[in-house]
Amino acid sequence: MTFSMKRIYAIFQKDLKDVTKNYFVSSIIILPIIMAFLYSRIGEVTIELHYLIINLALSSVTAFIQCAVIAEEKEKHTLRSLMLSPASLTEILTGKSLVSFILTVVTIVLCAMITGYSPTNISIIAIAIIVSVLFYLALGTILGLLSRTVVEASVIILPVIFLFGFGSMLMALVDQYPILAFVEYLPNIQLVEIAYKVEEGLGFGDIWSHLGILVAWAIVTSILTAFVYKKKEMD
Repeated sequence: MTFSMKRIYAIFQKDLKDVTKNYFVSSIIILPIIMAFLYSRIGEVTIELHYLIINLALSSVTAFIQCAVIAEEKEKHTLRSLMLSPASLTEILTGKSLVSFILTVVTIVLCAMITGYSPTNISIIAIAIIVSVLFYLALGTILGLLSRTVVEASVIILPVIFLFGFGSMLMALVDQYPILAFVEYLPNIQLVEIAYKVEEGLGFGDIWSHLGILVAWAIVTSILTAFVYKKKEMD
């Protein structure tokens, strides 16, 4: 079976039409943009606030739209047909991730423009955000495969939005509640740590451990995605 860009583009076009027609799903983009406008009016926006908005965009736009796109296929009973089509696992998941990826990039860029965020080293930040997007795409795909309807997907994604969108607020409780120590290793926290070090003028050699944790999250969730997909394919 050969890798086909035409099949990927066909899946992308279909999902793009579905998302633009489904206002319940596409309207989630407004959430981080509204937050960006609100925070831009309070004066100087700190790194913490910049990444509260960016992490909210990743957990809501990336993960939720990806989750909803997969769940909608299941709800319409078209996912099975797609699995049985000539398209490979890579083609299907790539095609179905492009809409979420593009909408995420557009949303984050708009939010950064609104809040005036201009990182010292945009290359490092861009790489860190792209790796984060891959993690949230995989997570959204897993949750979508486990959901039966779009409404169910919108419920199952709520803990993800809270934990990864607002998880940085939990850091203040880590010293008081040691059981929350795992929060330090969450991808959203690692992204904030990278941002702080970039603003201090540090380079790749100083942020590799944080970037490595992000890559590990992306790899593990991608493997889980393939496993869950194959399991659903055999059901």
